[in-house]
Amino acid sequence: MRKKNVVLEKVPVSAYAAEGKALARKDGKVIFIEGGVVPGDVVDIRLSKNKKDWAEGRAVHIHEYSSQRVTPFCEHFGVCGGCKWQMLPYSLQLEYKQQQVADHLQRIGRLELPPIQPILGSQHSTQYRNKLEFTFSNKAYLLQEEIAEDGTIPRRNALGFHVPRLFDKVLDIRTCHLQQEPVNQIRNTIREYAIAHDLAFYDIRAQQGWLRNLVVRICTTGEVMVNLVIHYEDEPARKALLDHLLASVPGITTVVYTINPKKNDSIFDLEPRVYYGKGYVEERLEDFVFKIGPKSFFQTNTYQGVTLYQVTRDFAALTGTEIVYDLYCGTGSIGIFVSRKAGKVIGIELVKEAIDDARENAARNQVDNAAFFAGDVVDICDDDFFAQHGQPDVIITDPPRAGMHEKLVGKLLQIAAPKIVYVSCNPATQARDLALLSGLYQVTKVQPVDMFPHTHHIENVVLLEKKS
Repeated sequence: MRKKNVVLEKVPVSAYAAEGKALARKDGKVIFIEGGVVPGDVVDIRLSKNKKDWAEGRAVHIHEYSSQRVTPFCEHFGVCGGCKWQMLPYSLQLEYKQQQVADHLQRIGRLELPPIQPILGSQHSTQYRNKLEFTFSNKAYLLQEEIAEDGTIPRRNALGFHVPRLFDKVLDIRTCHLQQEPVNQIRNTIREYAIAHDLAFYDIRAQQGWLRNLVVRICTTGEVMVNLVIHYEDEPARKALLDHLLASVPGITTVVYTINPKKNDSIFDLEPRVYYGKGYVEERLEDFVFKIGPKSFFQTNTYQGVTLYQVTRDFAALTGTEIVYDLYCGTGSIGIFVSRKAGKVIGIELVKEAIDDARENAARNQVDNAAFFAGDVVDICDDDFFAQHGQPDVIITDPPRAGMHEKLVGKLLQIAAPKIVYVSCNPATQARDLALLSGLYQVTKVQPVDMFPHTHHIENVVLLEKKS
């Protein structure tokens, strides 16, 4: 049982664990399983890690299918790295996510908890993302049936998503259900034109080729932004391609392009150039309007973004006089959203460009009781800063998946605000941080919110109140 490369046969899958892995037990050992299995399946598992008390592996054969399964709706299911829970009814996905939050807070945080409120499911289980990024590649990932018997590969170019664990292979996506139209029309139009005109798709290994990435944003306001990322400038080819796109796909409100000569795909240190339209789109949360540029961060599920912010605002229980500190404020969306019920909002964010957007968004929404500052909270929040802006009555923190830095946790304990509303996209790191805060704070409310149907990802909002 301790040997590697062991195949365990006919193992019943019993539950789900963290990060979307399934769970089974064999001879007293816990086994974490990858490979799209469902509790109730009976599977063969090839082990990749094999320790004394636990093991990891991948399902290589399914003998019996769970009665809980449903038919996946996407033709790319099982190969594409997204939407891995399509084979589960959405109601069951929500149950497993609710349990995941409880498990993390109890097992990692070891916290005394109030009853966890029922998870808030997404209004839309498909076509809910407002942003998708696709990759051009001259090395398409091909299924076995797409390769000829003599080994001949019929096509090489692809525009789609990276295949998991294969950084240089891209799955050519024909129909993606994550975003509303015209996303598929945009992507397919560009691909077909590029192939017909022999435009060079990027080779990430050789660092050669012209077409690199395609980013599409679609807002609930109806505005659509396309950002074409190319390796180098070729003005005649670029204009011809973008003119063809605009002539072929109605409804696009702005087109930008970004020249990326670097080895990595990040565009945050590059400057997009406007080709058509105003160069940004506008999104609406309740009656607040936000400007979103090509490099702006914004909640990916706009519909559930409203729900998440409403929970945050409700947990803060503002009366109109409170000083609210919004940490990791990004482009200011949460701070602006709660501003009408606050006396003052102070937003702090490390990325200067995001703070510039936050200030502009505040001005656009005529929010005059909010101020935004670029820098590290640990450095900014000193005695002089508090003397100028006031001690916080409520702190809202919305950190990245890694959670809060230990120094920031220490700073929060030093500030000792009466309330902290902790918004998290990773309940595991949230639980770790809550444990560090538990000497001073008590968890009084917990509300999971599902932002990403058909994935294991879950947002969770926790209210912390200072112990008396």
